[in-house]
Formats: sequence, structure tokens, C-alpha cells
Amino acid sequence: MIKKGDIINVVVKDFAFGGKGIATYKVDDKSIIVFINQGIPGQQLNVVIKKKKPTFLEAEIIEIITPSKLENKVPYQRISGAPYISLSISDQRSMKEQVSFDVYKRIGKIEHIETLYDEWIPSPSPHHYRNKMEYSFSSIQYDLEKELVIDDAFALGFKRKGTWWMVENLDEDSGMFDKELEDSLHLVRSFLEKTNLKAWHPPRKTGFFRHLVVRKSYLTNQLLFNLVTSSKGLDQFNHMEFGGYLEQLFKSRFRGLIHTINDDVADRDKLDKGNSQLVKGNLIITEKINDLNFDISMQSFFQTNPNCAEKLYEKVMQYIRLEKIPNDSYILDLFCGTGTIGQLIAKSFPDANIIGVDIVKSAIENASINATKNNISNITFKCDDVGKFLLNNPNYENKIHTIVIDPPRAGISPKSLRKVIRLNAKKIVYVSCNPATQARDLETLSSMGYSLMKFSLVDQFPHTPHVESIMLFSQNQE
Repeated sequence: MIKKGDIINVVVKDFAFGGKGIATYKVDDKSIIVFINQGIPGQQLNVVIKKKKPTFLEAEIIEIITPSKLENKVPYQRISGAPYISLSISDQRSMKEQVSFDVYKRIGKIEHIETLYDEWIPSPSPHHYRNKMEYSFSSIQYDLEKELVIDDAFALGFKRKGTWWMVENLDEDSGMFDKELEDSLHLVRSFLEKTNLKAWHPPRKTGFFRHLVVRKSYLTNQLLFNLVTSSKGLDQFNHMEFGGYLEQLFKSRFRGLIHTINDDVADRDKLDKGNSQLVKGNLIITEKINDLNFDISMQSFFQTNPNCAEKLYEKVMQYIRLEKIPNDSYILDLFCGTGTIGQLIAKSFPDANIIGVDIVKSAIENASINATKNNISNITFKCDDVGKFLLNNPNYENKIHTIVIDPPRAGISPKSLRKVIRLNAKKIVYVSCNPATQARDLETLSSMGYSLMKFSLVDQFPHTPHVESIMLFSQNQE
């Protein structure tokens, strides 16, 4: 009888949605499906059972006995956030198309989904494409060379796969963010360790250093830092000295240092929560997308892969242009963030009225500033919850031509989606970073009078299981 915590040996047969591999295991002469986090077809593994359900098991990898023939050697330090970096980009594309089609058929109930597929949009740069990275401190380190756990350590890097308390030091380029920064991270770690202040101990909720967040501008090639600490030991820390060290280390690439004090015991609480102050340099960085400039604060959401985002936005614009936009019509940009899509729409359709809505105040402030700098006057930004905004503005009903929605990974709530649909727009362009939540919404859109016309997949996040989807819906003609 198999149970949670048991270790079993399996061979991965296929990919499943959400970055899982599929294997089978015989239990009482019956084969049961095993979903293995970050499993790759062809791997022979020892895995530990994390969940047991009547029809399947969920497991985590303990040991790779035999690598997959699909895997290649890469010149980067392996991290848990890039499980597929050893796979070729073509194999990653096949995997992402396969699992996306499957989830649209299984959850979205669209059997003929392949006939509506427009195109695959690759990332212009498969490596070093990220413009933001969050590194964690921990006093519990997993030593990759010695393959053992070290307590009372000073680790800075990424959480070890399957843990929330243990960090593997990042000592060299991961291939995902900025090579110079990551090759220098061990120097930053050494400088902070010499302060004799402790790294955060997640189980005990004690310590000083918690996170180091870094934003990068591809326009200026500069780096903006946010050091997140607790307040215990604050009087012993010289943040100006640290800012000076970063400036000395990265020279003209140093944009600024922000220090955030966060005493919330939740280890993965929002990194921008707490009291923040500018220590040195500037609070924002500037990025350019499709000939528009955007000032971005540390807290604001901005596309993780800006070069690929340009391709994504071009496809959104293409879908909007398929039908002539009447003069003086409204286009709604929901979950607008720093207003990237909305400003591009406003620039392309100067006679239309664009309204951007987002709940993050700093993002809306950045969006308004960016629109002014870009000389765009036909867009208005509102700081509000999407659901409440729609409820409080019934006057837009029957006046919206196109709605663009780009919700966070958790998706748009069913209640808010129904409010969006009741605005009676001619078209809806639905951008999603999670095809599973988008697939869930397909049935609602269909039952309330919208047909899926076409969709494209965008490889915004190479080497991860994530893929972006852009769907065009048109209102059914009565």
C-alpha cells in the first residue's frame, strides 16, 4: 500500500500542464498516474510522494538516476526557476503547444482548438531575457558541492526546489537575468555577511536580511536594487555604505538602492510591503517598448521579458485592427499595470477614448506620468479594483468597442468576468499568462455570447513551464 512520504522509482513518459511530467506506477497490480514536478520525458527518477489521490499521485524529484536524452549541457548554474533550460527551444515549444492545446480542450471544451491557432511567437532572446529577479537570503543553506544542509549559514540565491526555508547560493550566471549581476552576487553576499547581521531564518522568523530584488532596464542597461530587511539590527546596518559598494561594483550601471523594512513573518509576503526609502540614486528606471518610454518603479508590474513583450503587443494591436474602430468609441484596458498596452492603443487609435484600470496605485501613477511624457492625451487611468470599477461605472455599457484584459496569473474572477461581458463590447482581446485560468473562462465567454476567433501563444518565459496566450473573441451577431 503506497502512502505519502514513500519513495518510488519511475520513468517519465510525457509532459503535463503546469510544469509536470507524467509517469505510471504499479500499485496492487494496477497502474496509477504519477505527476512529477519538473519531470522531463525520458528521465528515470527516484521521487517522493507528496499527495495521494484515488486516481493519481503527486511527487517531487529526489534523485535523477538517468537524465533524459532530450537534455543538453548548458553553461549556466542550474536553478529551480528554470527547469527546462537543458531542453532545446524547439522541444520547449512542442511541450508548451501540446499542454496548452490539451488544457483548452479539457477545461475550455473546445475540441477543434488547433483550427483556431494563429501562430507561435518566440522570445527574441532565449537567455538573459528577464528584467527583474528576486533573490532570497536564508540562514539555512543547501550546499550544492557537498550536497548537504548547512544551518547558521549566510545564503543568497534561490530557494531549493520543493522547499520554502532553504536557499542555494547563486555563484554564477543562471542564464535567465543579467550575467554581470549574477556573476557578482557572491561578492554582494560576502559584503553583507561581513556586517555580522544574520540572514533570515524562515522557520524561526528571525534574522535581518530577507530579500534582494533587482530591476534591469534594457534601454539604459542600468540596475535598480531593493534590499528588504527586518528592523531588528537596523541600528547596526549602514545602508549608505552598502549603496556605495553597489555603485563601486557596477559603476555607471548602478541606478539606485531602495531599502525596505518588512517585519511581516510571512516569508513570501509581498516584497514591496513595508516602509521603503531611497538610499542612493533614483527610485525608477526607464524602459522603451514600441517607441514609447515607460518609467517603472520597483513595485510596479511590468512585462518580465520586454523584448518579447513588444512582439506580444504587436499581436494585440493586430487583433484590434482586424475591425475598424469607430471614432469616439471607448477601448478599455483592464489590469493595465503601467499602461503599456493602453498607451500603444491610444497612439494607434488617436480618435478613440482609452481607459486604463488597475488596483496598484504606484502603477497607475507611473502610467499617468508615462502617458504625459509620451504626449498621449486620449487615455485616462483609474486606480480601482476591476470589479468595483465596472460596478461603479454602468454608463459605459453599450459604449465599449473593444476590451483588453490582461489579468494576473490567478486570472480574472468569474464575477468580474461576467461584469466585463455585460459591458457589451464588440470584441474582447484576452491576454493571459496562465492558459488554465483562461481555459476556465472560455465556457463563460461562450455561454454569454462571445466566440473565440483565433489565438496565439507567446514564449515570454523560456526554460519555464509558463506560456502567454492572446485570444480574440468576437460578439455573436444576433
